[in-house]
Amino acid sequence: MTRRVAVLMGGWSPEREVSLVSGKACAEGLREGGHEVIEYDVKRDLRALVDFLRPAAGGGPDVVFNALHGRYGEDGCIQGVLEIMRVPYTHSGVLASAIAMDKPMARHVFTSLGLRVAEGKVIERRLLASGDPMPRPYVVKPIDQGSSVGVHIVREGDNLAAVEAAEAAFGERVLIEKFVPGRELTVAVMHDKAVAVTELRPKTRFYDYEAKYTDGITEHLIPAPIPAEVYELARQWALTAFQALGCDGLARADFRWNDAEAGTSGLVILELNTQPGMTPLSLAPEQAKWAGISWPELMTWMIDHARSPV
Repeated sequence: MTRRVAVLMGGWSPEREVSLVSGKACAEGLREGGHEVIEYDVKRDLRALVDFLRPAAGGGPDVVFNALHGRYGEDGCIQGVLEIMRVPYTHSGVLASAIAMDKPMARHVFTSLGLRVAEGKVIERRLLASGDPMPRPYVVKPIDQGSSVGVHIVREGDNLAAVEAAEAAFGERVLIEKFVPGRELTVAVMHDKAVAVTELRPKTRFYDYEAKYTDGITEHLIPAPIPAEVYELARQWALTAFQALGCDGLARADFRWNDAEAGTSGLVILELNTQPGMTPLSLAPEQAKWAGISWPELMTWMIDHARSPV
């Protein structure tokens, strides 16, 4: 069935440029799937957005494809607007989006389910100026950003004052986590199925923003060449996290696996992304393709599984 789809993209978070690339790619896939598509670059103008969604003469979109990334796009804010406007939209709802974006809160949910997370704590950013909050190496993360924006691995010899200054743009609190050596894994979840496990092998020091969005910097191995028990546990944890947060549509869970530890004991879950990247390099679409789902088919699947506000 052909639908009129509004693709929301852009926004004003640090992930704006990635969102624009995602939005353009999704719009093209929707058109290839036979849908009428309107692209909309979201700005800090709520009235304009409302007028776009519900024009005075009617003719608004049948469904919104949310291709926004970062704050206001995947933290429950835009989802709340769409709920109020009663416009169906892709991906997760207000509560699931808000909890997943708040890394400390998501960690609480994961540990309550028995899923392992890296040892960590939330501290005031200014305390970094007083010295290391835990033995190095450790990871410093903004509590509510995506795409590894603002993430730093503090190793021996690194300048802690520079890390503290870099974090100033992201608020007064940061999440500190023990660095887990080993391998980077990710699992896409489509509604009620964990699709596959991909291992990521970045050519940079870690899987940061540059490694995620620069062609050729990271090798994607799918299915991940890891023991079957680790592979299946990662899929199980991804689906458990997805369901516990109340997610919808397409999401992605990220893991570290310390392969120096016995069995599955080295596996930890890092986060769950309710708005996974949808660029040509992105991981969730790559897993869908591996599972036999073409790009236009995936786009149609996503609008078929859009949330319908009451």
